[in-house]
Amino acid sequence: MEKLKKRWGLTSNFQVVLIILVFSINGSFAAWIAKPLTEFIGLNYETTNPWVFWPIRILLIFIIYQLTLPLVGFCFGQFKFFWNFFTKKMLKRMGFKNLF
Repeated sequence: MEKLKKRWGLTSNFQVVLIILVFSINGSFAAWIAKPLTEFIGLNYETTNPWVFWPIRILLIFIIYQLTLPLVGFCFGQFKFFWNFFTKKMLKRMGFKNLF
């Protein structure tokens, strides 16, 4: 716990637990949201080639995960952590450097 607190700049073990909880909840949430979204765009597991279905589904999960991570973090009072350490870095890597 101490290594995570130091690495992430946290002050309490409770914050570490909240952040790990946000990661796990958000992963499940992203996978849950991706299912109806893939069906909405016309991809169905039974009728679509797995070589097409799974890469698109995984890409959707990744995008949904990144977009909802600060929102779920906000629900647990950890928005600042997720905005500064993950979302901001990801957006900069995608080329949106001028936003910050």
